[in-house]
Amino acid sequence: MRSYMTIQFLALVVTTWLMGLNVHAQAQQFDLLIKGGRVIDPRNQIDSVLDVAIAGGKIARVAADIAADQARQVVDAGGLIVAPGLIDIHVHAFFGTDPDGSYGGGLNSLPPDGFTLRSGVTTAVDVGSSGWRNFRELKERVIDHSKTRLLAFLNIVGSGMRGDPAEQSLADMDPKLTAMRVRQFPQTLVGVKVAHYRGPEWDPVDRAVQAGRLANVPVMVDFGGVVPELPLKDLLLEHLRPSDILTHTYAQVRGRIPIVDEQGNVRPYVLEARKRGIIFDVGHGGGSFVFRQAVPAMKQGFTPDSISTDLHRGSMNAGMKDMLNVMSKFLNMGMALPDVILRSTWNPAREIKRTELGHLSAGAPADVAVLRLRQGNFGFVDVAGGKMPGNSKLECELTLREGQVVWDLNGISHREWEKQPVNQPTSQP
Repeated sequence: MRSYMTIQFLALVVTTWLMGLNVHAQAQQFDLLIKGGRVIDPRNQIDSVLDVAIAGGKIARVAADIAADQARQVVDAGGLIVAPGLIDIHVHAFFGTDPDGSYGGGLNSLPPDGFTLRSGVTTAVDVGSSGWRNFRELKERVIDHSKTRLLAFLNIVGSGMRGDPAEQSLADMDPKLTAMRVRQFPQTLVGVKVAHYRGPEWDPVDRAVQAGRLANVPVMVDFGGVVPELPLKDLLLEHLRPSDILTHTYAQVRGRIPIVDEQGNVRPYVLEARKRGIIFDVGHGGGSFVFRQAVPAMKQGFTPDSISTDLHRGSMNAGMKDMLNVMSKFLNMGMALPDVILRSTWNPAREIKRTELGHLSAGAPADVAVLRLRQGNFGFVDVAGGKMPGNSKLECELTLREGQVVWDLNGISHREWEKQPVNQPTSQP
């Protein structure tokens, strides 16, 4: 009898212990919880101090006062900004060692992970570095191995941006083959790019638009290079379709009419183009953003639809620097912080028709940028060497890519080393 009671008691103890484990497991229903940050999610019209819970690489819940004991890992974001992972729709990531490759497998492009995640960018779009002939090389070398979600616009030139004379070849601009390649990789290829052509013909633009129409994707145009200039008005009102994209909006370069005239006014046909649905992207780059264009345009309410970097070897260490530096320029030109984030998340997601990105809705990929807004005395430089002073600057504290920490500036997602398990082995790099 005593033995039977002992067995019953032990069974009760084990059952209670298992129930406790189950309750604890249920309590910790989230993998990670970001607590107390200012959540700015323009897609969902959120700008409030809230918590963001993540489970299985997805956004699980955005709400006030989610209990910390429901998560296995908690990040204190008090005083910080919690935004969707930033989307940079103008980069050049087809890096390589070909001395004749330029941006298409050459020395001008950059491996994305070294220059995106640390700036809160979780999705980047290579614009035109490859064409239909060499896209597979970009995919196999870079896209398939990057932590950054890398998408691409396909160049209308079959061999991509390999410099001259390749980029001047009308014979290699085939809209049908370009569209065919886009349709083969719909999860990765999001548009068609035209750039760098210096002839007087409209053929490159028109062929890119034809390819975009065949594949049902937008076209991005880097316009200019012809002297005398082809009319910007004709490009915007006759050759491009609504939802096509003019990048380098605030450029003042040889061979392209700038959007702001000699009297400092935004040209009327530029305003008309916006009304008909043309998208205006920043595309800062190493030669395509000057305050003499941007400041008067901003004062007249002509803001960009999307903020992007045109990241490449020539821009990263010059006036552009990175995505947050470009965003900070617009912040200091008077754009409100939620509007800056809108143009760096949800707007570009819509422009490339990837609306599962750029927001913190439940079920969306848990791509998150935790930012600090610093106050002080800062200087911002354009591509002509002009300096603009400013008192606000964005800095990335933490980046999550599908729920995984991929950048942590000050260790806010980690615990103190004294609290780590003793003799915990580390993995090899």
